[in-house]
Amino acid sequence: MEHPRQITVIQAAIILISTIIGVGVLALSLFAVRAADSGAPLVTFLGLMLGVAGLWLLTKLGMRFPDQSIIDYSKVLIGKWTAGVFSVLIIVFFALITALAAREFGEVVVTSVLMKTPLEVTVIVMLLLAAVSSRADITTFTYFHHFYFPVIVFPGLLIVVLSLKNAHLVNLLPIWGNEPSGMSAGILTMAALFQGSFVMTIVIPAMRRPEKAMIAGYVGMGISGALYVLIVIATVGVFGSEEIKKLVWPTLELAKTTSLPANILERLDGAFLAVWVTAVFTTLLSSYYLAIYFISQLLRLKDHKMFTFFLVPFIYVMAMFPQNLLQMYEIIQVVGRWGLIITVVYPLVLYIVALIRKKKSRGDQLVAKSD
Repeated sequence: MEHPRQITVIQAAIILISTIIGVGVLALSLFAVRAADSGAPLVTFLGLMLGVAGLWLLTKLGMRFPDQSIIDYSKVLIGKWTAGVFSVLIIVFFALITALAAREFGEVVVTSVLMKTPLEVTVIVMLLLAAVSSRADITTFTYFHHFYFPVIVFPGLLIVVLSLKNAHLVNLLPIWGNEPSGMSAGILTMAALFQGSFVMTIVIPAMRRPEKAMIAGYVGMGISGALYVLIVIATVGVFGSEEIKKLVWPTLELAKTTSLPANILERLDGAFLAVWVTAVFTTLLSSYYLAIYFISQLLRLKDHKMFTFFLVPFIYVMAMFPQNLLQMYEIIQVVGRWGLIITVVYPLVLYIVALIRKKKSRGDQLVAKSD
């Protein structure tokens, strides 16, 4: 499917930020603390570095093949059938990510805001909203993210900065944590929260200057990663690692303990949830858009609109599969860790093959690079 090259470097960075910052914000600190206690900020930072590595690979591939998405150039690099198998896995993975994000959204809403609303209603409403919005082309998709970006980043950053006044430095020591043995699994879990960077595979072909995609990637990952690290520092600093282990959504509890200067608002959890709902929508929109866009490319169709409602029933069934909140978070961690094979290892293999075979895109033709 051909796209006009209208996305700027700033817009590409914004898409990346609003895709990464999403539903995982609430349980972010809990995952990090379970891995390394007071070393949670370090685990988050190392997970960010692994996420940056995956982004670098995807962006290098995108710059090497600026007119194609990963579905197209993978066929040339590793063969039609092998690439087809991995393309199906990518589609299933992002459909599953969408389902788990919708389920987590539903759990939070029915627990914190709409206690008498059935879980099924909140999940299906968010899925339908994402499906309707994903009928747009890539340019309108960009406008969605651009419009909601200030609503997501600035209030979230304000809440985190204000909460730091209640933090105690002793809660963040030792920096490497009391149980370093759990760090490796924790790093993989935290890196999984940055898998939204895969959206760059469809953004780069629509960029005005795809050669500057790396700048957009670094800016986007830097801002979203910095916010995630700050959230972990603030929650651990305020509550301490042992207290966080008893909380389901530490970031939400952090908002409850934070107030604006002069007590204009004594609790910011209501405002935070409003911001969080917006962040969930942009993340769901990106993951759902990726799934249906890749389906259309795999089937060599010119338009993805016919699939906008096709996946909704399947994603809804997957979303309702976990029996409870605890099982849902166990599944999220397992899916996230194994998903790194698709979002980091697979692009690494493609990039190595592209270097060995000296393949790159020139215009609309795929040619061997002559060095």
